[in-house]
Amino acid sequence: MLTIGDLAARTGLTAKAIRLYETQGLIQSPARSPAGYRLYPDDAIPVLAFIRQAQTLDLSLKEIKDILDLHRGGEQPCALVVGLLDQHLEDIDRRVADLQALRETLQQARERADQTGEPKASPAVCRIIEGVTTA
Repeated sequence: MLTIGDLAARTGLTAKAIRLYETQGLIQSPARSPAGYRLYPDDAIPVLAFIRQAQTLDLSLKEIKDILDLHRGGEQPCALVVGLLDQHLEDIDRRVADLQALRETLQQARERADQTGEPKASPAVCRIIEGVTTA
């Protein structure tokens, strides 16, 4: 059995993160020593390693909990994981497209800023920003 400090040292996580994972239901509530210290079994280490790795894939704690719950229920969670990864890829593609559109708009505004000449009408604040058209 490992104390939370031992578990933190072995996994590279903080005790605070481990307590959060316990509160969120990602890891089972541990047994307690007579003095009230949390005592974790050795099999908590691979679960915490899984959580940490899943977070590097930008999975949320709720998504990770859903995966772990399926696994604990005896089901293979890989189909869920594929669906989650597909959704994250779609989200990234959408963000990249939005950023590309923003870059184009900024580039157009910057090019207009370099153009010389007097504005046809007096701008309220700044003609560079006021002249921007967004898609």
